[in-house]
Amino acid sequence: MPELDIQNLHVSIEGNAIIRGLNLSVRRGEVHAIMGPNGTGKSTLAYAIMGHPNYEITQGDILLDGKSVLELAPDERSRAGLFLAFQYPVSIPGVTVANFLRTALNAKRRHADPPQEEISVLEFRKLLKAKMDLIEMEYAFGGRYLNEGFSGGEKKRTEVLQLAALEPSFAILDETDSGLDIDAIRIVSEGVNALKGPKMGVVVITHYQRILNYLQPDFVHVMFDGRIVESGGDKLALQLEEHGYDWVREKYGQTDAA
Repeated sequence: MPELDIQNLHVSIEGNAIIRGLNLSVRRGEVHAIMGPNGTGKSTLAYAIMGHPNYEITQGDILLDGKSVLELAPDERSRAGLFLAFQYPVSIPGVTVANFLRTALNAKRRHADPPQEEISVLEFRKLLKAKMDLIEMEYAFGGRYLNEGFSGGEKKRTEVLQLAALEPSFAILDETDSGLDIDAIRIVSEGVNALKGPKMGVVVITHYQRILNYLQPDFVHVMFDGRIVESGGDKLALQLEEHGYDWVREKYGQTDAA
């Protein structure tokens, strides 16, 4: 059985249908890329998986290890093993990266089955340095306020640091490459590559093939009009890079999703 299984998912925002019968199965250890033109529902899918309250699931189900997560709040989904790296990470003035991560990690430990003791300051410092070493991040980031004054690349690397510290079962990366130059994309991708493995599945949402040069997905999916309409491997991503999405529009019709 797929460990993250999205079945016939329909999602609406303020009564407007965005996702219209989407199916996707992801196992731990797999990397799936979801590509598609603007306005076809890619970010809507990411928010729906994490339980954003403005995104109404009108039909279908999202199963994690065979259990529906639809009744779970976003924080409960996170503790269950889901993680979302935002396209536009928000700043939290006054809260350092280190304090934010320790608070999040302790919340996960408290709600583990069975519950675990909160991580000590000393133990957390060791863990944080180890994760920063893994993704080649300077220790000074731990003392900075979360995303305040960060460049686009620094924000995305901080998202990867959160991913490293929380060790989810499934990570959804919502256009992590958005607004990044080639060097930043490489650095962020190398961080994700250092973390992916048999215990974690990854879903990468992107417009462009360039990040896939580094992440090398096992599966590539094309999303259009709120559905996955094509699936394949590297050749499909290269086809999109070379020819754009016009052939998708011609084959499947003009989308009215937002």
